[in-house]
Parts: sequence; C-alpha cells; structure tokens
Amino acid sequence: MDTQDAVRYRFQATDQHHDERQRRLAAAAEARTAGYGGIAAVARATGIAPSTIGRGLKDLDDPAPLTGAVRRPGAGRRPVEETQPGLLPALARLVEPATLGDPMRPLLWVSKSLVKLAVELTAKGYKVGPTTMGRLLEKLDFRRQANRKTREGAHHPDRDAQFQHINAEASAFLASAEPVISVDTKKKELVGDFKNAGTDYRPSKCPDGVRVHDFVDKELGKAIPHGVYDIGANAGWVSVGIDHDTAEFAAHSIGRWWETMGQPRYPGATRLLITCDGGGSNGYRTHLWKIELQKLADATGLAITVCHYPPDTSKWNKIEHRLFSHITQNWRGKPLLSRLAIVELIASTTTSKGLTVRCELDPGEYETGKKVLPSDLAVLNIERNAFHPEWNYTIRPGACASDRMAH
Repeated sequence: MDTQDAVRYRFQATDQHHDERQRRLAAAAEARTAGYGGIAAVARATGIAPSTIGRGLKDLDDPAPLTGAVRRPGAGRRPVEETQPGLLPALARLVEPATLGDPMRPLLWVSKSLVKLAVELTAKGYKVGPTTMGRLLEKLDFRRQANRKTREGAHHPDRDAQFQHINAEASAFLASAEPVISVDTKKKELVGDFKNAGTDYRPSKCPDGVRVHDFVDKELGKAIPHGVYDIGANAGWVSVGIDHDTAEFAAHSIGRWWETMGQPRYPGATRLLITCDGGGSNGYRTHLWKIELQKLADATGLAITVCHYPPDTSKWNKIEHRLFSHITQNWRGKPLLSRLAIVELIASTTTSKGLTVRCELDPGEYETGKKVLPSDLAVLNIERNAFHPEWNYTIRPGACASDRMAH
C-alpha cells in the first residue's frame, strides 16, 4: 500500500467521527508528515481542498484560534458530482477506451489529460475544472499508469517440456564435469558521448553532457557484445564486435571463449552443451549457425549439443539475468565513449556471488547474407534429438575435419 492509499484508508476509517475542524487538522498532520508535496498528495487522497489543508497547517502552528464554535455538520459547498448528477457517468464514457471517440476514428484523443477532459465535459454542458478532474478520476478508480511488460506472446504447447529437457541435459552435463554455456548477443550499443540509461553518483548539478540525438557516429560506430556464460563456473566471456551480428561472429565468440577460458578450465572435456535463443544469429532455423558449429566441433574435437529455448522465452536464457543484467548495472548512467571503455566496463563487472567476466574486442569483419549451399549442409555431422529435433541436436567432429576447415 503506497502513501496516498494509506492516507485514504485512514480517512475513510475515521472520517465519520471527525467534525470539520478535526478533519482539517488531521489532513494537515498527514501533509506535514509527508513532507514536500504532502498538501497535494493528501488533497488527492481525501478530497479536501489544498487551501483547507493550508489553513489546518496554520492551526497546527498556532493552536490559539482553535476555541469557538465549529461549523454545523453538512455546511460548505456540495461536491460537483452531487450538484451535477450526470457528471461521473459522462466522465466514465470519455475515459473508457472501448467507447472513446467516433467509431470510425479509433483515436479521437491522443492524451487524456485533466485539462482536455475538463474542456470536453464543459463542452457537454458541465461545470468542472481540471483540478476537480483528478479527484473524480480517482473516484472512478482511474490512475495514471505506465505500460508493464507481462505478455510473452503465444505459449508453445511444448514450452514447459522443452524447459524440462534443457534442465535435464544441463544437469547431466554438469554432473559429468562437462561444460554448459548460455550464449546470446546483447543489445547493440552506440559508441560515443550518447545517453546511457540509468543514473550514477556525481557532484550535485553536474551531470555528464551527452548528445541530444542518437545518430550513429560514423567513425566510432556501434558495439555488438556477444556473451558466453559458463553456468558451472559462474564466469562470463564477451566478444565486442564492430561489424555485424552473424552466425559466424557468434561461433567465433564461442571459439574464443573455449581457447581462453573453456579449455583451461575443462581440460578433459569431450562434450559441450550450448543453450541459446531460438532466433537471431544463433537461431534454430539458421543453417549458417550449424555450419559454423561444425567448424568449431572439427577444430576443438568437441561434440557440441545445442538446446534452443522455445519461441518468446528469450528472457529465460540464463545469460540474460546472470551476466547481461550485471553488465548493464555496471555501466548505467555512463556514456560509452570508446570501444576500449566498453571492453573495460564489461571486464570490470563482478557480483557478490563471485561472477567474473573477461572481455576482448573482436575487430573482425563478418559478411551478411552468406549463402549456404546444399553441399555445405551435406557434410554436417548432425544427430537430432527425438524430442523436437529442430530445437535439440548434437554436432560431432566429422571424419574429414581438415577438408571442411579448408572449405
């Protein structure tokens, strides 16, 4: 329960026992307790005019004038919803999305501001001002609210079963001391003095100045962080690309992780489990992704098992909340002035639970729109799982690895 709701609850519970003066004093005490903005907040919660609350504050400071008669019950101006019986229903029709405006024009109003609502009701013959509109809307149980991300899209019927399959595979690999990684490409970032979401501590009234418009700097370009999160070791690797997010780039990032972190940590590994999203550069429909994994399997000698998350479940990918979220927190409010700054900020990311991150710049160029020929697919040494073979498969080193690497 927020402050305004708490004030409203207390007043509704005790209002019948208060005379006019007691109501004014109680409202003033609430406003003073609330601090800055308290008068407006209490006025919205109780319906008492801000000027009345102001008089109550004066009474609290100077209790001498509190002697004398109290105005008789029921005195004062009646609420507008009582003097104009059709006002509330008319207001409800205006703010109800299903009946708003002409049926042939789905958006008659762009913004339901208090002023516009008051103007529209005045045009219909009612006498009401913008200040009163806020109280009437709360009486109708309307409040200003932001959007909330709650819809993930249509659920695939085998969504939960795929989650269970991924969990079973990961548990089996970890129990055998085989590496399990979660991979994904983080949001592309503009390099330069651009606004970065979040806040950071700085001297008062001395914010970092950044550009007004977010147009790509042609010299600095964009940064494309591709991450590899080692689930068993709670360690991350990020390759910061500067060209394009392709399957070749994603596979190269995994290869760099294996060379620098994976192989030293798992010297006896024969298998690797990769969990990843169902779309993007590592999507299950992307033939080039499988071709590049075949090259990686040939180069490392690892049997690479891949499990894709079902559609519309990318936020369940562990790298999102075990690595990327901490990177975002680490550089919040800081303009990403250079590629070196991005690499250093990512590499300095840690958590109280022991997360460590290594990062390097990948200056490679990755061609988009590469064609995959039938002959390329023919040499795939791929074994598909019986359960959703499009999502779950294993790519093993081929018999002619050297020939494929040359190709």
